[in-house]
Amino acid sequence: MNLVDVTIIGGGPCGLFASFYAGLRGMSVRIVDSLPELGGQLTALYPEKYVFDMPGFPKVLAKDLARDLVVQGTQFHPELVLEHTASTLEDVGDHYLIHTDKGMVLPTRTVIISAGAGAFQPTKIGVEREDEFVGRGIYYGVRDRSIFSGKKLLIIGGGDSAFDWCMNLEEIAESITLVHRRDVFKAHEESVETVRNSSVGMKLFYVVKELHGEDALTGVTLENTQTKETEFVDCDALCVNIGFKSSLGPLKEWGLTIEKNQIATNEKFETNLPRVFAVGDVATHSSKLKLIATGVGEAATAVCFAKTYIDPSAKLFPGHSSDSELASK
Repeated sequence: MNLVDVTIIGGGPCGLFASFYAGLRGMSVRIVDSLPELGGQLTALYPEKYVFDMPGFPKVLAKDLARDLVVQGTQFHPELVLEHTASTLEDVGDHYLIHTDKGMVLPTRTVIISAGAGAFQPTKIGVEREDEFVGRGIYYGVRDRSIFSGKKLLIIGGGDSAFDWCMNLEEIAESITLVHRRDVFKAHEESVETVRNSSVGMKLFYVVKELHGEDALTGVTLENTQTKETEFVDCDALCVNIGFKSSLGPLKEWGLTIEKNQIATNEKFETNLPRVFAVGDVATHSSKLKLIATGVGEAATAVCFAKTYIDPSAKLFPGHSSDSELASK
């Protein structure tokens, strides 16, 4: 494989913007991602979910945002290595060799890790027969809203994802009930207020204790966390939103400084390894905010510092894109 200026580990929003910005700065780029398509969690986990906190969009479907980010991130024709996991990193002096799980060796001058939360698996409810009903009534995300059309739906969780799906599926589901083990939520206040004033029912201080049905889910038994009383609730769909268990996987063996399953960086988004940067959800620093809007800013910053490593005569700040040749196209 060719030696490139920067290899980006992760093809989600931050990685795609890093690819665009590196191309804008005249750098050769490679993107490595374990998934078969670009877009990261936007396409893999919640393509039908609305994103409300992306500048320039009052609201935008995750799959549509991913589509546009892919167009932007690939316009300078980066090399794409999909369905490969970056397994090991070898320092050979003036550049690195990235070895993938399928035997590829990828030479690169610098590395930007934008692997999101790393490899992730949904957190399960933890009740009997749960695996039996996956795809037959139990879902850990929404790839296709139409699945819930006309359904009696229970949504489990108290965070932003649970409330987002309450709002996004209310118009197509027959009924929606939000089930949460407490009466305290980790969602934005406006979302909580919107759902409280909607047709969505709430079962607070409840957890799922038993699943019912033969070939498909037909109902659940809920238990009150305070009184321990139980009740049967008729439903034919259960959307579980209680988080994901993530792992950095092989990245943990690279010699990076890891803090609470994230890669520590400085204000330049440099890791403790020379010429290796980390941005987005995978990175942590003293003023970290896990938003796409802040992550793409981290990506641009990392690219600029990577550029100065490759070409010490280059300016850190290249000027505004509106003044570049790209603006005339």
